[in-house]
Amino acid sequence: MRHVISILLQNESGALARVASMFATRGFNIESLNVAPTEDESVSRLTLVTVGTEAVISQISKQLAKLIDVVAIADRTSTDHIERELGLLKLRVEPSSSGPFHDLMTRHGAQVLERDTEHITVEVTGNEREVDAFLDELPEGVTVLSLVRSGPLVTTRGSGSLA
Repeated sequence: MRHVISILLQNESGALARVASMFATRGFNIESLNVAPTEDESVSRLTLVTVGTEAVISQISKQLAKLIDVVAIADRTSTDHIERELGLLKLRVEPSSSGPFHDLMTRHGAQVLERDTEHITVEVTGNEREVDAFLDELPEGVTVLSLVRSGPLVTTRGSGSLA
């Protein structure tokens, strides 16, 4: 099962490497990883997606808790949270597909970031399923030249925090 794990981590050199190394040495896979400073510049929030049974995720959490740089860990998978992902797509749109493509962009709230004679660069945000749906619904005559996805970012709903 897919799990989204939030980790508060000391914002120090080598902290991310130690987390990645823990995953590698134990044979756990990281499907996506995002790290950025929080409102406290001494702490970063690491959001990662991995797949595993409850037992595997429990083992991952226990191993992460042993790392000196880790401040707090939370598996957000079954909690009430907001999840968003960013997709940047460089596309070639045939003139005959511009109407259906414009309708798709409107339905998904996508934004044009750049347009020239050869391609169009589009930003789409939403949860993983919404970004996937945008890609799946691209009309015939629209070719994906490049795709960059951020992976999910999560936060709890309401006033809750990670710790």
